[in-house]
Amino acid sequence: MIELTRINGTKVLVNPDLMELVEETPDTVVAFTTGRKIIVKESRQEIKNLVKSYRKDIFAV
Repeated sequence: MIELTRINGTKVLVNPDLMELVEETPDTVVAFTTGRKIIVKESRQEIKNLVKSYRKDIFAV
């Protein structure tokens, strides 16, 4: 799971395997395969780096 910050400041843990789309419009919107969307404070690039780090941790075993 990766930790993201909603626009209201609350922290949420997100399963990156369910992420379908991340776009900046200018707010960063994360869309999931379930159809749900959330707006977060992190940039698209920050989310990309978090997902890459998460995957490295998973496959480092």
